[in-house]
Amino acid sequence: MRTISKIALFLVAVFMSSCEDILEKDISNSTVQATYPLNAAVVQSNVVNFQWNKMDGAKTYRVQVYDVHQSLIAEKETEDLHLEQELPSGQYQWRVRGENFAYQSQYTFPISFSTQITEDLTNQLVVLSSPDSDIYTNLATMTLSWQSLQAATNYSAEVVNTSTGQSVYSNTNLTATSISLDNVALTSDGVYQWKVQAMNSNNSTQTQFSTRKFNIDRVNPNQPQNTAPANNATLSINQQITFSWTISQDSGTVQSPISYVLQFSDNQSFSNITQQFDVTSTSFQQTFTTAGTYYWRVKAKDKAGNEGTYSAGFKIVLN
Repeated sequence: MRTISKIALFLVAVFMSSCEDILEKDISNSTVQATYPLNAAVVQSNVVNFQWNKMDGAKTYRVQVYDVHQSLIAEKETEDLHLEQELPSGQYQWRVRGENFAYQSQYTFPISFSTQITEDLTNQLVVLSSPDSDIYTNLATMTLSWQSLQAATNYSAEVVNTSTGQSVYSNTNLTATSISLDNVALTSDGVYQWKVQAMNSNNSTQTQFSTRKFNIDRVNPNQPQNTAPANNATLSINQQITFSWTISQDSGTVQSPISYVLQFSDNQSFSNITQQFDVTSTSFQQTFTTAGTYYWRVKAKDKAGNEGTYSAGFKIVLN
């Protein structure tokens, strides 16, 4: 009996130790060390790159920026140890704290700083607006836009299909803050990089290029093949059934992430869809509580907006 008790105590100790390993670290009394900008710093740029040191136990960091009236003007969360924020000339305060699933650290004491945006573009940045970086799309046209810089007299923009190395757009004397690409420029699927630079012709200064990428994919995903349960399979109600399928690799230049639409129907023509699910893997578990004959099929769709054809419908009989 004593041996059993000792074993039980040992197992409890192991279990408690395992639980401690997966529990989040308590960081509620800790403070992140901010490194830039520090108190009374003057940032001569339109974009401030807030920076801090890593905090043990923190999974993410929350940054808040206040204006001279103590109004919150920006609040963002990031997993990085830095965060860029565009700010006009003025006086500001910022603070940062660490966070994990269970705890939040103390905020740093508010740090005062100011920004000065001059005619010199050397330390400034072009802030790209749209589209977001690394998007997937099947559109035939695209509008690229960025925010204006007060001291800029003109902009230089270029778009390159990195899959082929071909420059599909280039203009070094733009005054607008957007460009439109037609279906001729975007005729080929591929990964496109676009970059914009601001210039001041009055003092011969310029920013570094700001860059983003987008993915053009107009190839539909392949048709999935049902694998289980087999066609005409007889199964039991109130039991979990795993539906699975395979799909061959996309043949397009860009491999957009794929998800699936799984449909169930009470008839072979699928004119009445009884259930439909969005699935991210090639299997799905479902339990039926009512006996009867059901049909199932699945199709693939990708992040660019392309959709394939449904697999051949399989029949299952539930008793």
